[in-house]
Amino acid sequence: MPPQTLSLRQLNRTLLARQLLLERQNLNCCQAIEALGGMQSQIPNPPYIGLWTRLKGFSKPQLTAALETRSVARAPWIRSTLHLVTADDHQRFQPVIQPALARGLRSFFGARAKGLDIERLIAIAKPYLEAAEPAIGELRDKLQEYEPDKDKQAMAYAVRSYLPLVQVPPSGAWGVGTRANYTTAESWLGRAAPADLPALFRRYLAAFGPADVMDFQTWTGMTSLKSRLNETLSTLAVYRDESGRALYDLPDQPIVDEDSPAPIRFLPEYDNILIGHRDRRRILPELHRKNVFVSAGRVLGTVIIDGFVTAIWKIEREKEWVTLRVTLFGEQTEDILEKIEAEGLALARFIYEDALSHRVKFMGAD
Repeated sequence: MPPQTLSLRQLNRTLLARQLLLERQNLNCCQAIEALGGMQSQIPNPPYIGLWTRLKGFSKPQLTAALETRSVARAPWIRSTLHLVTADDHQRFQPVIQPALARGLRSFFGARAKGLDIERLIAIAKPYLEAAEPAIGELRDKLQEYEPDKDKQAMAYAVRSYLPLVQVPPSGAWGVGTRANYTTAESWLGRAAPADLPALFRRYLAAFGPADVMDFQTWTGMTSLKSRLNETLSTLAVYRDESGRALYDLPDQPIVDEDSPAPIRFLPEYDNILIGHRDRRRILPELHRKNVFVSAGRVLGTVIIDGFVTAIWKIEREKEWVTLRVTLFGEQTEDILEKIEAEGLALARFIYEDALSHRVKFMGAD
């Protein structure tokens, strides 16, 4: 029997369900972050917004407490970007992604990283990190004390690439800014497990499937994985998209009907749902991509309308007045505008709960 062909809307609704966006869930922070396969956290606040939009009764102290109790860690993770990830998943999957992090050193620093003695740098950095929990700038200075003729930025990045690190709270918590202090993942979370690529692929499918290996590579930043996953692929359910491309999925995962209602949802900057696949059209129409992915790798906050990204948003505060600006990519009905306004006001109150006035203002796309 040939594989079932899934429509774009079936893939859309299934992705929304697995990303906890069809209805808010009764989960705690750790359960949600595990289900999502981690959350991008280049800046501290967006994951809080991402959890608010997905969970019932979420409050900021819940995630801060998870960071403080080491249930969740903020760390360099897939694609060499900062993520929030559960402690268990970090220690289970860090050895899988480590080679990709190491390749990132060459990509980012090139000739500046040539000739670095990685083992020596780690031998210097590890006890210092575990004792002092320094900021990266302090680590750079420490390394240069021992290697004055080497590029200190490249040396610190080499340590970050080859020695698993995590940030120490309050780094990563709401409203603390971008300064971060680091220690080793081993001292903070315990010993890592042996590398298990198939387990990471299955975790990815649970959060983003159905998908193919190229999608998985896009999400992880890793390459040349097909041959290493062939045995795993033979155990999975197989579908096809409308172009005939084979998509794999966990056998027990449901496919959501294309007519299932999708509520208005506000997504924060850098939300992983927008970069979980090579072909992003199942959530982000190609026409709107340039409005969302802007200069210097920034990914703007977005609004999902009828399942797809159809607007962007930003929030501004002037003294006690807060304005959440929604830039629509096209005309919407009065009913949809009212729903966007209601959800936007709730988000504005979550972000600036101490403000006296909150409003939503609609803007037209340029």
